[in-house]
Amino acid sequence: MTVVKDIPRASVKAADTHGRVAELHAVRAQALAGPSDRATEAQHAKGKLTARERIALLLDEGSFSEVEQLRRHRATGFGLEDKRPYTDGVITGWGTVEGRTVFVYAHDFRIFGGALGEAHATKIHKIMDMAIAAGAPLVSLNDGAGARIQEGVSALAGYGGIFQRNTRASGVIPQISVMLGPCAGGAAYSPALTDFVFMVRDTSQMFITGPDVVRAVTGEEITQNGLGGADVHAETSGVAHFAYDDEETCLAEVRYLLSMLPQNNREYPPCTPCTDPQTRRSDVLLDLVPADGNRPYDMLKVIEELLDDGDCLEVHERWARNIICALGRLNGQVVAVVANQPSALAGVLDIHASEKAARFVQLCDAFNIPIITLLDVPGFLPGVDQEHGGIIRHGAKLLYAYCNATVPRISLILRKAYGGAYIVMDSQSIGADLTYAWPTNEIAVMGAEGAANVIFRKQIADADDPEAMRTRMVKEYKAELMHPYYAAERGLVDDVIDPAETREVLISALAMLRTKHADVPSRKHGNPPQ
Repeated sequence: MTVVKDIPRASVKAADTHGRVAELHAVRAQALAGPSDRATEAQHAKGKLTARERIALLLDEGSFSEVEQLRRHRATGFGLEDKRPYTDGVITGWGTVEGRTVFVYAHDFRIFGGALGEAHATKIHKIMDMAIAAGAPLVSLNDGAGARIQEGVSALAGYGGIFQRNTRASGVIPQISVMLGPCAGGAAYSPALTDFVFMVRDTSQMFITGPDVVRAVTGEEITQNGLGGADVHAETSGVAHFAYDDEETCLAEVRYLLSMLPQNNREYPPCTPCTDPQTRRSDVLLDLVPADGNRPYDMLKVIEELLDDGDCLEVHERWARNIICALGRLNGQVVAVVANQPSALAGVLDIHASEKAARFVQLCDAFNIPIITLLDVPGFLPGVDQEHGGIIRHGAKLLYAYCNATVPRISLILRKAYGGAYIVMDSQSIGADLTYAWPTNEIAVMGAEGAANVIFRKQIADADDPEAMRTRMVKEYKAELMHPYYAAERGLVDDVIDPAETREVLISALAMLRTKHADVPSRKHGNPPQ
């Protein structure tokens, strides 16, 4: 590590104000430059930007105001007293994104490898406290080597302060973690406590125990990226919500996400002018969604057809693909969409899909984002692995999240809505404000084939031609209990609508629900299923 040398103070006259100002500018220049050109070149050689370059990409040009730029550690021992760089390896402050205040801290890997020490942690604590007090989003740009070992338990205690503030800020201000380098051990728990995690392929990794420890304990050989890289967390573990190929794209997408989030839980997301007509018909939906419930289609195309200009941001795009969670706009207003994806596992609910949607619903409810649920669900995924893995417990998370949500909630049944999965996916019975259905809807306890096999088991078994009898009973069951208007006749859906008019219907309903107010029971907090 390059030693940062102090500005020679003796060269400046103590009584000369002009000299003091010159000294200040020299000190600031040193803090802004970082430890050395060589350290900067080494950072760039790894395909990584410096902390200040990252902040410049994240925030509006010229808007950054730094806090405690001249902070230095006070630790001694192990040579630390001779290495006291300004900023202590983390840059903290605030700026704007599209004119709205955002707080940020960024690890500077060039200084102590971005490792967290006492002074470093104190700076982060302060900026987190400021973000909570000001009611503005907090973005962390993570590129650090964990706790600063030379400072011992003081460094570990610093992490505790961060975790405590992450928890206190949860549901109060949006918290976004951007992984731009290594994040190992206890440090990984801070991103896990935040609302969104972004990662960059090849340069960022997250894990509790690294490859060396894994090899020593289990004998398994694995690389850092194979253990905790961006693709692993975006596809397998679900830890990362977004993964990108480079830092520039990643930080641009962080800005885009911030444009759809409110500043805090007391505000609404920003509304933008809309040029996409409210009354635009979507006749393409008549052909996009097959009437045959056994034929798959891409639900994302339905979502894009309904939202303003076909623009949406899918969250957890590559994890639990059988359900879609996305943010977009309807008539300029930010909305959340939760939808089954028939092109993946036929759109069934399983453990991962339930977890993914439950967390998303909770986030949207915390930050006043209306939720639109698009149903085409054949049920929960059957199997020993699912049952032993706790599908009951995990499915209950989604049920709890919907029942607990007080934001405007609209559900739309496109085709299948069977069994408990139909109830869980924001049915009218669990509190959806409005429920619509297309003429292709099939709301039932189960599919007609399964129902006929149960109800008419004896008649089918006794028939001279069991298959013909089964076919006849399936048609009879569909005619009696699964026709498109069965639920509407019983008040279980508010209306059956023309698919081409869905966008107009949703916009009108959201406008009515804009002033919705829901009283909640007085309690410390609920006890959601885990």
